[in-house]
Amino acid sequence: MDLRLQLRLCEDQRRIPHLIRRSIAVAAGCIVNAAGEVLIAQRPEGKIAAGKWEFPGGKIEVGERADQALVRELEEELGVHASAFRPLVRITHDYSDRKVVLDTWLVTAFSGEPHGREQQAFAWVRPERLFDYPLLGADGPIVASLRLPQDYVFTPEGIDEAALVSGLPLLPKGALLRLRQPALSDAAYKALAGRLAPACKRLGLLLMLDRDPAMVAELGAAGWHASAAALSAQTSRPLAEEFWFAASVHNEAELAQAQKAGADFLVVGSVNPTPSHPQGKVLGWSGFAALADQANRPVYAIGGVRPRDREQAFAHYAQGVAGISAYWSVPSSS
Repeated sequence: MDLRLQLRLCEDQRRIPHLIRRSIAVAAGCIVNAAGEVLIAQRPEGKIAAGKWEFPGGKIEVGERADQALVRELEEELGVHASAFRPLVRITHDYSDRKVVLDTWLVTAFSGEPHGREQQAFAWVRPERLFDYPLLGADGPIVASLRLPQDYVFTPEGIDEAALVSGLPLLPKGALLRLRQPALSDAAYKALAGRLAPACKRLGLLLMLDRDPAMVAELGAAGWHASAAALSAQTSRPLAEEFWFAASVHNEAELAQAQKAGADFLVVGSVNPTPSHPQGKVLGWSGFAALADQANRPVYAIGGVRPRDREQAFAHYAQGVAGISAYWSVPSSS
């Protein structure tokens, strides 16, 4: 055989595994017990990535819905029957030989005592301690979703500080709180954030700032939120991994930029028309779901949504809802 032809065939053989890489749909369950702990299982010997920890589940069979696969796999793998569950986050992860679409569900009620039917070890772990275990590569965004709350509150523009402080105890416990006050100078913003940080910590609220990312560590805030304009200037993660990094996204180009910059979670909208952004593009729930499906990280729905819309948001793989007026009973002065 001609040497050049032999070399060509060898090169083609090296390419083939990448060209025909399998796509596998998997349903995974994040089972939460009464103590708020999540069940993880260790992959047994003989399986790919043996020794790694993962959220239990398995392959979605042809003609099977993700929720059906979830119930079946948890019964087969752990001997438990899931009775209350909802979509959590959908992740696409590329391995060297396959692409895995991980359809992850939050299981809040189940019957039966979990036991390893494949002799695998398992453990109940607090969400904030999950990274103490060597997890599969695809599971990072799932851990983020388990750690994040269902509510992301933005402060009303121009709100009086006294009204802002008095409204803090009325917000959902554990909520994210973005201090969004564009009319303030950087110095005034920083001073206000410094006064709010202790109260937020005491109330269990996660304070998110949107000015200089360096303020976050300096003031003891929970993280930094990048507007679409601020996001465009980010080419890498702007703060340490221990802090949350959020970004506002309205389209695929902004989504790609958020992924490039390493955002931990996104706020996507506008889902519905809003008085504050009457000229803004409206995605609808289908448009929101299309972006959420590409995000590979937790996503909050914003724009004409309220806490009562959480269930609809969950059905579209949202982490929860974000908003302003829905969370505040005090008027702004703007």
